[in-house]
Amino acid sequence: MTQANALKSYKTVATQTAAPGNLVLMLYDGALRFLQRAVEFNQGVNNNILRAQSIINELNTSLDMDQGGELADKLRGLYNYFDERLQEGNIAKEQQPVDEVIDRLNVIRDAWREMLAQQQPPELAAA
Repeated sequence: MTQANALKSYKTVATQTAAPGNLVLMLYDGALRFLQRAVEFNQGVNNNILRAQSIINELNTSLDMDQGGELADKLRGLYNYFDERLQEGNIAKEQQPVDEVIDRLNVIRDAWREMLAQQQPPELAAA
């Protein structure tokens, strides 16, 4: 098995066995990784932004609007805004909208990670 195949296999198993909260964190990380690639490498900008938009749209459509209350409403608005800003930046080939989404998505990802850490039993949080 090649190293690339091993990594792909590992990622597949990790996503299939992740708890729902951790899966959301993985989606945030994935969207941020694609946006960073678009900004830092200045290659495949369109493709990387489209991939990030796909992840954000998946997060958006996965929201449980019946059970999520105000948080789901706020996240839906943010996800829609992120999608619009990325589309604007991609069409106009401007970095500022992408940087804005990166900054805001980092805040949400960090808050999500903190929430997950607080939910873990003490013996797992220390590990």
